[in-house]
Amino acid sequence: MNVNPRPTEPRIPPLPPREWPEAMRGAMAAIVPENPRHPLPLQGGGRPKGLNALGAFAQHPELARAFNTFNGHILFGTTLSLRQRELIVVRVAVLRNCDYEFKQHVVQGLDAGLSHEEIDRIALTPDASDWSPIDAALLQAVDELVNDACMSDQSWSALARELDTHQLMDLIFTVACYEAVAMFFNSAGVQVDDDLVQYLEKMAPA
Repeated sequence: MNVNPRPTEPRIPPLPPREWPEAMRGAMAAIVPENPRHPLPLQGGGRPKGLNALGAFAQHPELARAFNTFNGHILFGTTLSLRQRELIVVRVAVLRNCDYEFKQHVVQGLDAGLSHEEIDRIALTPDASDWSPIDAALLQAVDELVNDACMSDQSWSALARELDTHQLMDLIFTVACYEAVAMFFNSAGVQVDDDLVQYLEKMAPA
C-alpha cells in the first residue's frame, strides 16, 4: 500500500492559545463527559500540552466542540479499560502512519499500563507472539476495521467471549475516532510538539 508523503509544514497553522477564539473555551470543556468512568489526564510535571493539535482545532471551534464531545467519551467514558483503549489507538496510529497520534498515545499508553516493549510490539502484526488472547483479538479487530470497515466473525466471536455489547461498540467507535484524528493530523500537517519529543526522550527506557 502506497503512503502519501506527510506534509513537513502545517497546512492548517496552529493558533497559539492567546489567539484562540472565545468559543474554544466551550470546545475544550466539551471533552469532559457528564459522568466520566475514568480519571482526567494528569497535569504538570513537564507533560506535553498538545498545543499544535489544539491550535489546529482552534481554527474551527464549532467542529472542535462536536469532536471533543465524541472524543471525551472515548477517552473518559469508554467501557473498555484504558489499557485496551490505548492498544487500539496505538495500532490505528501505526496502520495510518500518523506520527503525532502515535507519539501522543505512547505517553497515554504508558499512563494506562502498557510497557515500552508492548508499544514496540503493537507495530508488528496482531498475531505476534506473547499477546494474550484478548489483546491479540483486539489488535486483529483493529486491522480488520481499518482495512475492511468490518470485523470478521472470528474476531467478533473471540471478543464477545470477553466483552459485552457496550465494550464492543466502544471498540468500533474508538477505531473510528482515531481514524478521523489520523486523517486530520496527517492531512493538516500537524507537527509533533517540541515538549512531546522532550517528554518521550525523558520517558525512554535506559
